[in-house]
Amino acid sequence: MKPLGLILARAGSTGVPSKNRAPLADRPCIAWTMDDARNARSLSRIAVSTDDAEIQHLALSSGFDVVARPADLASDTARVDDAARHAVESLDDVTLDPIVILYANVPIRPVGLIDRALSIFKETGADSVQSYAPVGKHHPYWTCRLDDDTARVTPWESDTLNHNIHRRQDLPPACIPDGGVLVVSRKALLLEIPNVPDGPHAFFGADRRGVLTEPGAVIDIDSPLDLLIADTILNQRAAQTPNFARPSDQTRQTQACASAGRDPARRPAHKASAS
Repeated sequence: MKPLGLILARAGSTGVPSKNRAPLADRPCIAWTMDDARNARSLSRIAVSTDDAEIQHLALSSGFDVVARPADLASDTARVDDAARHAVESLDDVTLDPIVILYANVPIRPVGLIDRALSIFKETGADSVQSYAPVGKHHPYWTCRLDDDTARVTPWESDTLNHNIHRRQDLPPACIPDGGVLVVSRKALLLEIPNVPDGPHAFFGADRRGVLTEPGAVIDIDSPLDLLIADTILNQRAAQTPNFARPSDQTRQTQACASAGRDPARRPAHKASAS
């Protein structure tokens, strides 16, 4: 295997403007995912796909490859797999396999999660491995429909509200994708796996596996509240651990230069641009 760590970081965002470079514990949000990718033992190469000039500067100054994402792959309606395929094809290295997709708006994920997912991928020969978290009290058995006009409550499914279960402990196990990591084979990403139905998740392939995380272990930024929670957790960790991933003076200078659009002192890695 020659795994590629691919960080997806478009400039726009509906819920939180510029969330991928929003400040979290004195650093841009994406910097925390960069750390996770750099600390993963199994990745052979790391690249960032973005249409954001500031993120491009930051990624290059950090020694990562950068793929300049075209506007049509950076809109609110653009699909993850289209952006990932574009990046992989732009890097022009057919030996990169599998592709480890990391979202820049996930500043908190468990230590070792990337390597755990890659281990499952290798051991099982699956087409993809995605991280999942237990749904907890937001279980599908407890979902319902609420009529806008009458306020009447009816079951989401089945004939009995809440499946007649009132204790959380009695709910059957159920999980939800948490955004921590997604590993896909090159063939799956390029839609070369036979007999896979069309759809937005076709790039997961046919044999799909999962890696379980603890509740709350992954935080993705989709709202201002998520920003507040992540910032609080990261600052708390920094206070409890003196050598926690606070940026050094050099890193602060690099990030400041990137934000200002100036070339950092460190010589950047080469850049793979879109065709």
